[in-house]
Amino acid sequence: MFSKPTISKKRADRALERQLVYQTEKADRSRDEEDQLVRGTALKSMMFRQRIQPIRPWRDDDRVLEVGSGAHGLVFGFDKGFCIGVDPLAADYRRLFPKVQTLSQTVGAIGEELPFDDAAFDVVISDNVIDHAADPFAIIDELIRVLRPGGLLYFTVNIHHPFYDKASRLYGSLRNIGLPFEVSPFADHTVHLTEESISSVFGELPLDIIQQSSNADGTRASQRASRKLDPDSLLKKMFFKNAIYEVIAYKL
Repeated sequence: MFSKPTISKKRADRALERQLVYQTEKADRSRDEEDQLVRGTALKSMMFRQRIQPIRPWRDDDRVLEVGSGAHGLVFGFDKGFCIGVDPLAADYRRLFPKVQTLSQTVGAIGEELPFDDAAFDVVISDNVIDHAADPFAIIDELIRVLRPGGLLYFTVNIHHPFYDKASRLYGSLRNIGLPFEVSPFADHTVHLTEESISSVFGELPLDIIQQSSNADGTRASQRASRKLDPDSLLKKMFFKNAIYEVIAYKL
């Protein structure tokens, strides 16, 4: 049985700090290429809308929220309707990526405490975000709270072999008692979820799940077939990592 991970605020804050460093370095490298980021964001968002269209037609008056919109999330490519992104680093991203960030409204807030009324949005998106946060499952509760009945939820997150869940918990405990160095995968992510753990959460929510899937089998096969022999690749041959779990659902 999966138990809810206990994540210290210090660990969550550190993951956020590392994300800001990463995006600052990316902005410095691509200072003269932000137009390409704008075009790439528009293409990614268009492909997302085309995929959602057969499930739920996209309307110009939809109120759309992306939680964890980041530096260039899906919300920045939606050119119609009321769209807003939420990210704790929103102010920093407006400074680092001004051309992309001006394409949508953004609010600086954490996903565990969204500053919106109940049932405020027609579409709510969380695209591979919650495993960077202090309370991942509280974010899911907030996604549902601000979505109106009949509204559409789109959610993804990385999932891993249970080995990484255990290793992540051990790493957090060791850091709490003074481990003097960081392990990047566990420092950037506060939790390593398994497919069982995240699917059990969605099984208890007031949702009509239209699609629920993962590419764990394909990821496992690909990593086992890899000819790379570095330590990380060898570990992945035994314990798969970074598959994608996805849910598309209506709120009941």
